Amino acid sequence: MSSTANSSPLTSPNRHKIVVCTDLGPALPLLTERHDIDVFLVQFAWMLQNVVGASGLVVCFQDIVDREVVDAAGPNLRVVSTISVGYEHITLEVMADHGIQVGYTPDILTDAVADSAVMLALMASRRAGQSYTFVKDNQWPTFHWTPFAFCGSQISTTSFSPTRTVGFLGFGRIAHAVLQRLSAFGITHCIYTPRPGAPDQAARDENLRSHLNLVSVAQVDLQTLARKSDVLFLLAPGGEATRHLIDEAFLRLMRPTSVLVNNGRGSVVDSTALAKALKEGWIWGAGLDVVDEEPQVGPEHPLVKEPKCVVLPHIGSAALETREEMARLTARNVLAGVLGERLPVGLDYSRLI
Repeated sequence: MSSTANSSPLTSPNRHKIVVCTDLGPALPLLTERHDIDVFLVQFAWMLQNVVGASGLVVCFQDIVDREVVDAAGPNLRVVSTISVGYEHITLEVMADHGIQVGYTPDILTDAVADSAVMLALMASRRAGQSYTFVKDNQWPTFHWTPFAFCGSQISTTSFSPTRTVGFLGFGRIAHAVLQRLSAFGITHCIYTPRPGAPDQAARDENLRSHLNLVSVAQVDLQTLARKSDVLFLLAPGGEATRHLIDEAFLRLMRPTSVLVNNGRGSVVDSTALAKALKEGWIWGAGLDVVDEEPQVGPEHPLVKEPKCVVLPHIGSAALETREEMARLTARNVLAGVLGERLPVGLDYSRLI
């Protein structure tokens, strides 16, 4: 096994070369302990110099895999395995043209992302970011308590505020997991806008409503989603179809007490419009695990500077147990691909291209 970026790009005869550009943690021995595999550990910046002759490639969501990568690898490349649920960083048309399988890691991270989405909703609604900064900046010792200091928007229902509506842009597995968690907060209504062309799911929605003891679960248009959501979770995929779907016009329709949470794709939200909405009070707060400009997001970014916005560095699935299982699936996917087997979890190009 090689572990440096300057290693020879060649591998032994009759052995499969796998180039690994990300940390697989405890899952790496699934590859390195095999006698028919040569593993090359390289930073992605050095990948082009090392990928020639590779049968498999392991990447993360920040690593762009396009025609240049495929051409550099050569005809042996059989599989690209990404340790992510998203695959926008992989040019699927090129993969399909060359018969290269693509493995990814959906489902495993559903619960971890749902947990973080609820966390962000609570942080944004209850001004946790501002409160933490207040303590960190040593302002607490001289603060004179007043009843309405640091008050936030309450997510849970109460006897004096008995209804809450949670909204979802995208209503797949993660959205269902978030809704299940929020049912414990007394959420009464659920509304959602699915992907365009999604089939009617009235029977499923009724089952959800009954199972979670909600008043209603209903599909709505974007304008209704904006107007009626007390908390709005963005869990839609990226791409041109959803780029800046949450723009100034949408945000102006939202309630001044509403909270927006994005655990999906940063490109769905126009950052400039959201910063303006927060500054001018169109909405109460925002919790973001993803940002359009990531990772180029620092202290001068308008959303980081906005006190009512909590920004995290894309850590929605960063639970140790979840990441370890994602790594194991990533390793199993690339191994199956180089051996000419069906991937445990692979993309179906016929549905995507």
